[in-house]
Amino acid sequence: MSETYFPRWRKVTSIAPDAVVQPHEYLPASQSVAMAAQHVVAMFGSTILAPLLMGFDPNLAILMSGIGTLIFFLFVGGRVPSYLGSSFAFIGGVIAVTGYAGSGANLNIGVALGAIVMCGLVYTLIGALVWVADARSGGAAQLINKLMPPVVTGAIVAVIGLNLAPIAAKGAMGSGTFDALMALMTVICVGGVAVYSRGVVQRLLILVGLIISCVLYAIFTNGLGYGTPVDMSGVAQAAWFGLPSFTAPVFEVQAMTVIVPVAIILVAENLGHVKAVSAMTGQNLDKYLGRAFVGDGVATMLSGSMGGTGVTTYAENIGVMAATRIYSSLVFALAALIAIFLGFSPKFGAVIQMIPGPVLGGMSIVVFGLISVAGARIWVVNQVDFSKSRNLLVAAVTLILGAGNFSLELGFIRLDGIGTATFGAILMHALLSLRKEPDAS
Repeated sequence: MSETYFPRWRKVTSIAPDAVVQPHEYLPASQSVAMAAQHVVAMFGSTILAPLLMGFDPNLAILMSGIGTLIFFLFVGGRVPSYLGSSFAFIGGVIAVTGYAGSGANLNIGVALGAIVMCGLVYTLIGALVWVADARSGGAAQLINKLMPPVVTGAIVAVIGLNLAPIAAKGAMGSGTFDALMALMTVICVGGVAVYSRGVVQRLLILVGLIISCVLYAIFTNGLGYGTPVDMSGVAQAAWFGLPSFTAPVFEVQAMTVIVPVAIILVAENLGHVKAVSAMTGQNLDKYLGRAFVGDGVATMLSGSMGGTGVTTYAENIGVMAATRIYSSLVFALAALIAIFLGFSPKFGAVIQMIPGPVLGGMSIVVFGLISVAGARIWVVNQVDFSKSRNLLVAAVTLILGAGNFSLELGFIRLDGIGTATFGAILMHALLSLRKEPDAS
């Protein structure tokens, strides 16, 4: 029987503690909504942080993340579970071309948006070539896999988490010892839910851990007088519904030369995502690579044309999937609908602002750590042989370049740590593979 475009989803009525829910399966409605809400919680910290760092509208970023996720869902036919959120790969380029100082609105946002749209177009064309070539000969995915084998993709995925580690640590340390202790309390809360709870609660460890941490933080601050109290006045004053700020793109060649190369990083991130999901589910998803690239590229083009950030398959949600072992693609469609609803709600934006910084910092430690481990999992599942000098050097150098945020400026092109690590891993593996390395005896 030929494969249909969308899978024939099968309902799972009961889940054993160690069971895996595959992409073509789905949970009862109440559990699916709860899992979707957890994915929204997992992504919104970074999805909102990225636009804030670039001077974009966070509510619009949330809205476009939901729309982008649905676009991706349609292009891959619901076969690759993924959430699309704001990409950190664009931050350096956007700041470079706009001169954004880091506070308030970005007054020169238009030129960045035009470059983001063109980056999405290049990314889409790459995906279309892979999609068409794979449909005809099946060799495009093999070529990408040859350029980016498990040792490379695992290192790139791990680097994404490690590169974000300083952001997590800075947020966790806050303004003093109390904030640092509250961040560690958040880590402990998530760990406690993961280890000592069972059933649905255990699967919702991120969401439940966040709620418990916020309650405990409020008790210590608002109740006992430590630290900075939780301010709820903004939530009460915010409107329930309202439009985010839309901005039209402006196309300038110089800005494009800085931001368009980010498309290669997005390809590597998306490839790493597909590889990570393949490893966790035990399914070979390589044949959907072209469709995944196109979905991500189209979503980036649409987001940039409306005033939003470039988007990418979100590693934070890989961390949630790794922790919950639930890979149902329908959960991500529900998460997208929740995000779209929240994007039209200024009150939701106020709720986000209300979450204490130390709690978000502690949650970032957990989620970014899970991203790094997801990269290491790719190595383990694919049995990467680190007795070979090539693999050892590629992984080692890539991790240090990314974790240390090693940046390069090549004329008008600027690469941050993730960019140099991505290109470095691909080029280094290619160069070291020119001569076949003998097996270790």
